[in-house]
Amino acid sequence: MDIGCGVGGPLAFSTTLGISIIIISIVLNFIFVMFGFTKTLNVDIWNFWFPAFLGLVCNAVSGKVWVGVLGIVVALMLQWLLADLFQEKISEFFGYPGIAITHMMALSGVLFAIPINWIFDHIPGLNRIDGDAETIGKKIGIFGDTVVMGLIIGIVIGILAGYDAAKIGQLGISTAAVMKIMPKMVAMFMEGLMPVAEAAKSWSSKHLNGRSANIGMDAALTVGHSTVMTTTLIMVPVSLLLAVILPGNKTLPFGDLAFYAFAIALMVPFFKGNIIRSIIGCSMYMVTMLYLSTWLAPVITKVFQLAQYDVGTSGLVTSVNCGIWPVALFTIILQSIGWIGLAAIGVIVFGLLIYINKIRKTVSE
Repeated sequence: MDIGCGVGGPLAFSTTLGISIIIISIVLNFIFVMFGFTKTLNVDIWNFWFPAFLGLVCNAVSGKVWVGVLGIVVALMLQWLLADLFQEKISEFFGYPGIAITHMMALSGVLFAIPINWIFDHIPGLNRIDGDAETIGKKIGIFGDTVVMGLIIGIVIGILAGYDAAKIGQLGISTAAVMKIMPKMVAMFMEGLMPVAEAAKSWSSKHLNGRSANIGMDAALTVGHSTVMTTTLIMVPVSLLLAVILPGNKTLPFGDLAFYAFAIALMVPFFKGNIIRSIIGCSMYMVTMLYLSTWLAPVITKVFQLAQYDVGTSGLVTSVNCGIWPVALFTIILQSIGWIGLAAIGVIVFGLLIYINKIRKTVSE
């Protein structure tokens, strides 16, 4: 049963370990920014839940609370490392200067998108397709309009879902409206948010020895992009089809159908905004997510039980969007090596933070 990542926040913050991340993250992040170990000042407190979730995974696998705390610290450093590495590309693509997306679930997909896009660049024919929304819109006329695309996608999904004519029409109109309104809503949200971001940057510059910092924000700022929205909508029927045909998969997408945007949004800039590449690449990523969510189901179920959630008599529960490599990495390391392996990952991540923010900067200068 895919119960979705939407319960991840309440799950994480309903535990003592999860609540502790707020203090741990704020204090540790401030220290790291002050000493120049990271350029990301994360104010996206809600999405602290995912590093907290990783800490709970560590607790569930090891049976020790202190290993869960260690997992939280390693997860936070990994979050800042990914945000630092990809900030420039993501900020440039979405047009958010000085903003770093710290949504770890979204950042995780980037490490998959980069090598896959390199492969796409070397496939004859595919590497010549200019599939950004603007180009497609010019080539196919009215069918490239976001409203028309939303209407068509909604109708097709409704047909595949077996809806009657009235519900198919309603879904088509609703999808078209979302495609039209969502970008404007995000733009308005960003217009109100930028003064806050600028104030945070001024404060950090004043109180952190003149160091500049990128303000860490939610991936929700990116989901209004036309390519992200189109890809997300198409991934709904694709994920259901893959779940049925993939041998060995036991996860049926349900709870996360409405949250795919947060798993794939940051992959789109690394597919160069190309809709064709985004759909193919995200479909490939979905295969890994389904298999990992199936494999991780016992661990995720144990996390829910650790938080004293009643999972009922349905057996195992899981989340498609939590079937990503950080969760798998922490689980494999703890099961095979133990806390020493987790600590080793922390040392490596810390070393990479120092390299990209201090050593590489010095060399380039």
